[in-house]
Amino acid sequence: MYMITEAERIVRIPPADLGEDISKVIDALTWDTYEGRLTEDKAVTVLIRNVQPIGPGRIVHGDGAVFQTVKYEQIVFKPKDSEVIEGVVVEVLKFGAFVRFGPLDGLLHISQVMDDRVDIDEVNQRLVGKDTGRTLAVGDIVKARIVSLDLNEKNPQDSKIGLTMRQPGLGKLQWLEEDRKKREATAGDE
Repeated sequence: MYMITEAERIVRIPPADLGEDISKVIDALTWDTYEGRLTEDKAVTVLIRNVQPIGPGRIVHGDGAVFQTVKYEQIVFKPKDSEVIEGVVVEVLKFGAFVRFGPLDGLLHISQVMDDRVDIDEVNQRLVGKDTGRTLAVGDIVKARIVSLDLNEKNPQDSKIGLTMRQPGLGKLQWLEEDRKKREATAGDE
């Protein structure tokens, strides 16, 4: 889920940057330091804006850099356990598919794709249902549920997120539309 929040943190301004336009330097250092990182509450900072210095900076003896407190608005993405997400399949491997949602990727294990035996077509980067003939390939948009969540604080892109599509209302969007049309046709026959 995306949220707009405010944060207050400290940026280190190296001595070489002290002669430059300080507001531009503070903006750039804040973006470089905190964008794409996890916050204390396990949210990924996607975008930072409206960076404002707070008070005078501090110089630490022996360092020469200025440590400046800054306040800013940030857009964060915070996935939650059991949350339903919509994402795009970015890679298909022999053990499942990776789905990108927001700034993160989750693993849709082969056993969690559908209620059907699944074959792997590695050459064409797709998973194929043995009985249904339904396929899941790179570029497909899916609706899935987060079933496990282990966020990596040092590198959020290395987080381990498990997904499932084996519940009602989940799956490839095309499958969901086909199922809806079948239900409507069946309801119209009654």
